[in-house]
Amino acid sequence: MAVGSKDLTSEQLRGLGDDRLVDELKKAKEELFNLRFQSATGQLENHGRLRAVRKDIARIYTEMRERELGIGAAPAKGEKA
Repeated sequence: MAVGSKDLTSEQLRGLGDDRLVDELKKAKEELFNLRFQSATGQLENHGRLRAVRKDIARIYTEMRERELGIGAAPAKGEKA
């Protein structure tokens, strides 16, 4: 799943398990760090990518919080994403 693209929708996040959400969050944060580093050194070509990755991180945090509050539920073990 590509981070920072239209592939990371709320519906698809709901289909992921808790461990997979944590993995996606870690990947997104690493990408954001790399993009910020590129921006600071003047090597960043696509500045819109920063915004897209930040929004993806917010989506992941929102889904995690919804599950914590019981608003959203993690998928059953038998389901595949």
